[in-house]
Amino acid sequence: MAEITRLFFWRHLRAESSSHIIQYRAGRRVRSGRGLSFWFLPLSASLSEVPVDDRELVVLFHGRSQDFQDVATQAVVTWRVEDPERLAQRVDFSIDPSTGAWTEQPIEKVGQLLSGLSQQVAWDYVARTPLEVVLVEGVDAIRGRIGAGLVADPELEDMGIKVVSVRISAISPTSEVEKALQTPTRESIQQEADKATYERRALAVERERAIAENELQNQIELARREEELIGQRGQNEQRRMTEEAEAQRIRVEAAAARVRVESASEAEATRVVEAARADAERDRIGIYRELPTELLLALAAREVAGNLPDIEHLSLGPDALGPLLERLVRVGANRLEQEA
Repeated sequence: MAEITRLFFWRHLRAESSSHIIQYRAGRRVRSGRGLSFWFLPLSASLSEVPVDDRELVVLFHGRSQDFQDVATQAVVTWRVEDPERLAQRVDFSIDPSTGAWTEQPIEKVGQLLSGLSQQVAWDYVARTPLEVVLVEGVDAIRGRIGAGLVADPELEDMGIKVVSVRISAISPTSEVEKALQTPTRESIQQEADKATYERRALAVERERAIAENELQNQIELARREEELIGQRGQNEQRRMTEEAEAQRIRVEAAAARVRVESASEAEATRVVEAARADAERDRIGIYRELPTELLLALAAREVAGNLPDIEHLSLGPDALGPLLERLVRVGANRLEQEA
């Protein structure tokens, strides 16, 4: 909107660069241009302000498809003024010389024109197309038809309006139809979810079964190894007892052999000693045989005397000494015969 200041009877207008200002005086155009700034008298001036920047128009319209289903379409049309003077001749863009505000609503009129043309093109496509096709392919089709229809429209070209772009923000059926159309997809998604849940549970059961089988196999393997361990321990114990028995037998046999050797050695030694002793006796007896009788008696008396107890007092008479000597001689002779 243009900015107007007051100084006595004069007015000063300053417009933005996106506004095209046209000044008329006495029915004649005085000045025309973008972003003008000038003084004027309000009683003799007629002013128009035409915006030349890009503007967006939201178009919302309803139609009925070929299969008699209501369809709501929301589009955004971007347009701008190519020829401000021509548009100012077709639409009233006059502004109040005191405030700078539009005296009418020119932008709304242009919007109604664009909206009507867009709806006409879109309705023609929707009415000839089934709902399912409209929902699937309608965005590109309606955008292209609206864009081509507005660009080729002679009225807009004559007014100096150019359509820059067209966007389709939404195409939707009624809520009941939308729910009905969503039902198969929801059911399919639910089926896929149920299938995934079932597969996940089946996989979990399979994994649990595999784990249980693995644990059972581990227990069987542990039992088998335990059995092998017990058998190995029995074999080791039997081998140990056999080896201990064998070692004991070897020790006993060694001890017996040692005893036999020692006994044989002792017997041999005894035999040798006894043989030596017998040889010595024979030699001594041989010596005694060669000795005279008196000497033998003397030796026998000495031997007897050596074996008698201690005698502190001995009294011998003539009667006792003779028989005693005779007895001694007889004892000594008997002993010599025994030793021989």
